Amino acid sequence: MIALITRRFLSKFPGWRFGFGQSNSLLVNCEAGSHCASRSTNGQVNFSGNLNEYSTRTYETSCATSLDNQPKDNTVSDMLVDSFGRLHTYFRISLTERCNLRCQYCMPADGVELTPNAQLLTNAEILRLANLFVSSGVNKIRLTGGEPTVRKDIEDICMGLSKLKGLETLTMTTNGITLARKLPRLKECGLTSVNISLDTLVPAKFEFMTRRKGHEKVMNSINAAVDLGYNPVKVNGVVMRGFNDDEICDFVDLTREKPINVRFIEFMPFDGNVWNVKKLVPYSEMMDRVIKHVPSIKRLQDHPTDTAKNFAIDGHQGRVSFITSMTEHFCAGCNRLRILADGNFKVCLFGPSEVSLRDPLRHGAEDDELMEIIAAAVKRKKALHAGMFDLAKTANRPMIHIGG
Repeated sequence: MIALITRRFLSKFPGWRFGFGQSNSLLVNCEAGSHCASRSTNGQVNFSGNLNEYSTRTYETSCATSLDNQPKDNTVSDMLVDSFGRLHTYFRISLTERCNLRCQYCMPADGVELTPNAQLLTNAEILRLANLFVSSGVNKIRLTGGEPTVRKDIEDICMGLSKLKGLETLTMTTNGITLARKLPRLKECGLTSVNISLDTLVPAKFEFMTRRKGHEKVMNSINAAVDLGYNPVKVNGVVMRGFNDDEICDFVDLTREKPINVRFIEFMPFDGNVWNVKKLVPYSEMMDRVIKHVPSIKRLQDHPTDTAKNFAIDGHQGRVSFITSMTEHFCAGCNRLRILADGNFKVCLFGPSEVSLRDPLRHGAEDDELMEIIAAAVKRKKALHAGMFDLAKTANRPMIHIGG
């Protein structure tokens, strides 16, 4: 099923390819038994802000699981299938717009206008919508924010979601400030995995980037998650030139003794975060640094819907991954949908289009009416998002509103 869907999608773009014709090539070893295929990445190195002033490099590192060997899935409702045949089985729910940090790439310096509490989805509304998606074929839910742990009923929400028949994974992205003390109970309530955001290992840099103290609390949360048996504990870091790109290898070293999956994220443009191409450290450049630090790094099998390129390192318990939204998008395998804290439904992180599910819900809409609204929005999803320079000029909400 997935193979057929992916071929149908790619057939609509016969001239679409990654990378450029003239490039250097570096082979990264793939784990034995994996399906390896060369894929170019238009890694943009040595940016000066001028689109014509970058070099490109091809990394022969694509080890996606063979599409023809993927299990068939006949349980997904047409509501979750877009016009390109992509199945959307991953639902991200933003629980709040509030956060106890003020990260510079997430929130404008002067803050954001928060939606009044009465206009945010209630616990019951979240569970009803989640049940609608899960009963239609969603098998993974991620809770985001703002900072999801600041929501007072987070435990009740997790408990309710974890009981939905058909849900396989309930995960959360958090800044880790209060996670250490809340995680034991959240695990009891059904939280199966966790992603913790951390952009620097230097406390002074942390305070500068987040405009708050709390670095030690985040490190304690990472260790608490490991101690509770979460494996892997994913640590997400946005890499920005001149701020934390000198710490890439230090982050890699976190994976040596503990089951930590460090995930390096390319800096992405959102409203109010003052995105600049000069701050972008492309995947190819990050890989150069990591390979020099740990030459034994090797590519792992990736599922066709993975957003990350995943790597293992000899002698390390954890893994290293790269999320390359800017230099090598993964739109062809996108299986993600999201609902914002105010009840707006969004089919693409980078797309400005939204449709309210809260309003029809509160006006008494039946499930079949909600499904029609959802299906129509999914069918309007575009084949791929715009390029990074166009995204920087496109109106979109701040990440604090959208949900990480």
